[in-house]
Amino acid sequence: MILYPAIDLINGACVRLAQGKFDQVTLYDPDPFKRLSLFNDEAAQWVHIVDLDGAKAGSPQQHELIGRLAKASKARIQTGGGVRSREHVKTLLDAGVAAVVVGSAAVKNPEEVRGWLKDFGKERITLALDVLPTKDGDFDAALHGWVEGSGISLWDVLDYYPVGVAQRILVTDVSRDGMLMGPNMDLMRALRQKRPDLEIQASGGVKSIDDLYDLKALGVHGAIVGKAIYEGLIDLKAALNVG
Repeated sequence: MILYPAIDLINGACVRLAQGKFDQVTLYDPDPFKRLSLFNDEAAQWVHIVDLDGAKAGSPQQHELIGRLAKASKARIQTGGGVRSREHVKTLLDAGVAAVVVGSAAVKNPEEVRGWLKDFGKERITLALDVLPTKDGDFDAALHGWVEGSGISLWDVLDYYPVGVAQRILVTDVSRDGMLMGPNMDLMRALRQKRPDLEIQASGGVKSIDDLYDLKALGVHGAIVGKAIYEGLIDLKAALNVG
């Protein structure tokens, strides 16, 4: 399993949100290059970077900074936030990132995104499905930086991308993100059962090394970890050894 230590950016600084709420921001490091250097020093294979300003605005806001971070990184960079067009994807790939995360567009414009997967390569695009649990036990795909639901079930969105079309998928239970509640294991288990063809990255709630071992046991391909690292609950070097 691959660990993706996370850098979430607002105004160029490393932050974390609680449940995706932009009015609940914790500042951890004003210098993302310093944080990236720490991840590189521990030999992280990948780093997950999110342009939260872009996610909120619905258009890229920090792509120039992310390009500079990609050039400074020994690790491969996976990044997203506000990616809504083919041009956005191309700009990030040309800047040196290894994989571009596509969220709202994957839900709202699946035909267009299927074209990006074909043209750029499915190994270079990660579909991000951020979900909000519903009262009936389903999961509603969230849009626009998690601030609204789509009314479309996670499982229906996955049907937009039949076997062989996509490769990488990042699923975040927004209700757990930044809350250190532990990952939604039932959701991850259901995803593995329904779509064993996809490389699933788990996001939201990871709080301990045990969580990572549990995800690995399920066959989850990767895990995004942010707050638990920043708060010192997970030792990055130990976490990287889980894989």
